[in-house]
Amino acid sequence: MFVSLLLAAAIASKSPDAQRDVLHDIAHERVDYWVAEFSKDHDYHKKIAAGLARMPQYQKIIEGKLRTRGMPKNLIWLAMEESAFKADACSREKATGIWQLTSATARLYRLRVNKKVDERTSVEKETDAALDFLSHLHKRFGSWYLAAAAYDSGEQRIARIMKKKFGHERGRDRDYYRIWDDLPGETRDYVPAIIALKRIGSDPAKYGF
Repeated sequence: MFVSLLLAAAIASKSPDAQRDVLHDIAHERVDYWVAEFSKDHDYHKKIAAGLARMPQYQKIIEGKLRTRGMPKNLIWLAMEESAFKADACSREKATGIWQLTSATARLYRLRVNKKVDERTSVEKETDAALDFLSHLHKRFGSWYLAAAAYDSGEQRIARIMKKKFGHERGRDRDYYRIWDDLPGETRDYVPAIIALKRIGSDPAKYGF
């Protein structure tokens, strides 16, 4: 019986879903580039320093929700990349909140967005919606890197790119760099920037913060 349980655990550990709670730090020159840029460029440094100062307001809530869902704790850095934890952030495309959800995506995940109420400005409610969305993307693409790419550039775009490149949608984190040339310019550096922020966040003083 004990041997059977060990074998079952070994098999489970090799399944893609066993890595659901891990956001891997894959070594890549673009990650190194963004670590250097964020550390040395004045404007980037100022924005990130402000984001790091705001982060403790939301960290317990976000990491608690990630932990409950079995999602990578370090996905919190996606929110940092999106908004630097400004709850009232609003993009040119009218994406709003710390997770920068569009109104269409927010409504899809049961948030109220109208002239009177915009629940994207509620950190707790927008976090629930954003994590629902990311969980769906991970289930579809099988990789947090690909899920993040879809979060940034659109689910259908990543599906088309993956099908053209590999003949199927699901992949691994390293496939992000294999489709790098096919991604929109902004999305090419989206995941490297998140991983760079994760590195900086693990030891801010080392990087001058």
